Amino acid sequence: MSNTEPRPNHTPPLPRNVWVMTITSFLTDISSEMIINVLPLFLFTVLGVSTMFIGVVEGVAETTASLLKLFSGWFSDRIGKRKGLAVLGYGISTVAKPFLYFAASWNAVLIVRFADRIGKGIRTAPRDALIADSVNERQRGIAFGLHRMGDTAGAVIGIAIALGILLAVQKDVQLLSQATFRIIVLASMIPAVLAVVVLALGAKEIGLGNRKRLPCFSLAGFDRRFKLFLLISIVFTLGNSSDAFLILRAQNMGLSVAGILGMMITFNVVYSAISKPAGALSDRFGRRRFIIIGWLLYAAVYLGFALAQQGWHAWMLMSFYGAYYGLTYGVAKAYIADLVPAELRGTAYGVYNAAIGVTALPASLIAGGLWQGVGRWSGLGPKAPFLFGAVLAFAAAIMLAGLRGGAPDDKR
Repeated sequence: MSNTEPRPNHTPPLPRNVWVMTITSFLTDISSEMIINVLPLFLFTVLGVSTMFIGVVEGVAETTASLLKLFSGWFSDRIGKRKGLAVLGYGISTVAKPFLYFAASWNAVLIVRFADRIGKGIRTAPRDALIADSVNERQRGIAFGLHRMGDTAGAVIGIAIALGILLAVQKDVQLLSQATFRIIVLASMIPAVLAVVVLALGAKEIGLGNRKRLPCFSLAGFDRRFKLFLLISIVFTLGNSSDAFLILRAQNMGLSVAGILGMMITFNVVYSAISKPAGALSDRFGRRRFIIIGWLLYAAVYLGFALAQQGWHAWMLMSFYGAYYGLTYGVAKAYIADLVPAELRGTAYGVYNAAIGVTALPASLIAGGLWQGVGRWSGLGPKAPFLFGAVLAFAAAIMLAGLRGGAPDDKR
């Protein structure tokens, strides 16, 4: 086969585990997205928290999750099992969420988010490894794409439910009330519990067979391609602050709470629609080029958020932001599976997510500081964090375009 010839179209049906994981993520995201898109508004407008502290909350939460992904991924490789850790992680997040009902300070929100992210940290790497273990090389892109599609379809429904509650409870939808937030938290528990039940009863463990080596906390077992991709991803993530800042920027440009939820529905519809086709195409034409295109699109979107002046600009830009996610998120997970041996996949996903998560904390702190300053410094205003993110995304895309050395997609 020549270097430019695409792979054949025919692939076998996706196995049961992929569908179970997709349904689990669908239900989980209904629950999570009901809360996560109004949480920065709750912190900012109800509790009066500054963007700097919102950056702390989001950064600490994501960093916690990612460090645990390193351990849980390694541990799943070590014991040769994935399902139990995934069920445990989803269960911990489900137990943590209702405590947001009682949160009356940013410290309380931080504690709940910390516990919720512990659950995410435990489940994510084993779940991704279980998906990769369940399919062959020619199905990786479409499997992860389907999973992301289900995840984001759940987000659309979750945000729509939150919007429905907002419209039913509040006459004035310009700002979020504490009573509305509490109702949303209670309603989010139903799909969260269902997700744990589906995963526990539906998923099947996949044996890893005769493992050539046991994993260790080291990059020594990975080749140059994975290490370089990891480094470039860290550069990109340093400018990829929490999406809470996009929501606050949209409010800054005049969107009401209802408008922001509508904007996030649009984002997730686009994300869901693109994820599966992008994954399937990456199986045929290579993954690296899709990631590069997505990162360049991200740079353009963040530049747009820096220059935009009206609420409808934010809404339009958020739809392109959904395209960035659809092009890159599932494809990057499949790309990692291409770069590492099967017995190290859990560790690889853990290392990748840990590196991204550790970088997410300074990324969010930098964004909050650039926006509103630190101490006596008043910051550079709401445009600054988005200009910073655009520059780093463009630099990372250029670096990834120069990545050679026999990467899998270079041979297609």
